[in-house]
Amino acid sequence: MDASSTNVLLRSRRMRPWEPVLWLLAFAAPLALPGHALIINEIAIVALFALSLDLILGYTGIVSLGHAAFFGMGGYAAALFAKHVMPDPLVGLAVGIAAATLLGAVASFTVMRGTDLTRLMVTLGVGLIMLELANKLDWLTGGADGLQGVVMGPVLGKFEFDLFGRTAAWYSMSVLLVLFLLARRVVQSPFGATLKAIRDNRLRAMAIGIPVTAKLAQVYTLAAALAGAAGALLTQTTGFASLDLFEFHRSADVMLILVIGGVGWLYGGVVGAIGFKLLQDLISAVTPQYWTFWIGLFLVVLVLVGRERLIRPWAWFGGRKA
Repeated sequence: MDASSTNVLLRSRRMRPWEPVLWLLAFAAPLALPGHALIINEIAIVALFALSLDLILGYTGIVSLGHAAFFGMGGYAAALFAKHVMPDPLVGLAVGIAAATLLGAVASFTVMRGTDLTRLMVTLGVGLIMLELANKLDWLTGGADGLQGVVMGPVLGKFEFDLFGRTAAWYSMSVLLVLFLLARRVVQSPFGATLKAIRDNRLRAMAIGIPVTAKLAQVYTLAAALAGAAGALLTQTTGFASLDLFEFHRSADVMLILVIGGVGWLYGGVVGAIGFKLLQDLISAVTPQYWTFWIGLFLVVLVLVGRERLIRPWAWFGGRKA
């Protein structure tokens, strides 16, 4: 890699001036909006989950409908560790990430060959297999009743999880920030450049000597690790793990989040998570029975109109340019 390309990569890794302000506002939100700390915690977890999917969807073009397998694996591993070994959140988080990483490494072999449709079905199959295993191994997972009695210790031995959810929100956002910076460093490195080359033209990437199979396995495993971290955060901050962690709607929701926020840029998962969870919360408060209809209608309009035109309505009729 020449000097000019190296300089471009180094500049792209630096945080833009607005980014620290954005993260400071996010960390101040549980204090400014104490009654909404629980939903802030949910947004941070869902954003991390969406970030993990964006690594394989936005940067390598792999569509996955079974991403909940890694989410649930991380969640159950962290919950079981807290219940049977020790309740330290950070150690449990590491255990959840390790379990999901191992599953991701094994499952990465399923995305090596075949067409996009084949990989789509195989990833869905992995998710369904994990759901059925969690259901059948009820002596370990609690089955349909879920894993109850998960009690977490204080974060860093000092910060107890409170009923209002503020500690949980700060804990989840801290993990999100660390893993976001890690993911950005990955995608803005030479490794990330090879992923984009594979996404744009796999045959050409193979022709110029890029080990496509190895790169796909590596990024798939990394995405699984981040999804496992999100699942671990959910079980740790709620004190409960259930089969819902593996359900198909988890994979579908995170796909919708990336549709809202956009793929191929890491903030798409964050923006999409905020939009999706706020829409879900607001619409379900007005029409609890039909909130999925209105979210579906919004997504249809978003796809038909386009994200850029939707936020710039003056461009619909050939008005002034942005």
